[in-house]
Amino acid sequence: MDRTYREWPEAGPVRSWEAALPAGAAPFVQRVVPDGCADLMWLDGGLVVAGPDTGPMPSLMRPGARVGGVRFGPGAASAVLGVPADALRDARVPLRELWGAEADRLAERVAGAADRRIALVTAVAARVRPVDPLDAAVVAGLARGTVRQVADEVGLSERQLRRRSLAAFGYGPKTLQRVLRFQRALGLARAGVPLADVAYRAGYADQAHLANEVRALGGAPIRALL
Repeated sequence: MDRTYREWPEAGPVRSWEAALPAGAAPFVQRVVPDGCADLMWLDGGLVVAGPDTGPMPSLMRPGARVGGVRFGPGAASAVLGVPADALRDARVPLRELWGAEADRLAERVAGAADRRIALVTAVAARVRPVDPLDAAVVAGLARGTVRQVADEVGLSERQLRRRSLAAFGYGPKTLQRVLRFQRALGLARAGVPLADVAYRAGYADQAHLANEVRALGGAPIRALL
């Protein structure tokens, strides 16, 4: 039997997820690729924060493992976790380092719950806030324009936009734009769009540009990631 993975939409800019690997299966290494998100997950009996990544991160699943968590969309993690997103970039941090004893109490509740995913979602829900409209405008603007154009649209200098982006998303605006474009390309390719059309529709100069960016951010050709 293969590993399983499921996602559920939650309130606001949040999704929850759960993955499992049967006891009789071989160990499985998942390639986690940048998506602009941060996760709070239960792992090996504790709660761990996975910050926004800038490149592929291997994640080992052992036979019989069941893991899951809450995924915060771009700009949503800082209000919940209490730290700027760039403090978590490319990091895996025990929640206790951020919340102290409160994290230990939450870990105990989650470990003892009949449904750990629901227990974690319930605990996080009270802290979730809507993404700041300015941050949402940055994300939308970077999908269609340059960093300079976005800065003008939201009324910030490029330096101010960079500082705000680092704190909200964990990336400067140029890196955030690359990550969002990379995710658009993956979504189109998964939907069966030919790669030449993926490159054009996702905003790459050509298919070679797409291939280079996918290798840089995902660590493998796009067909391997799919």
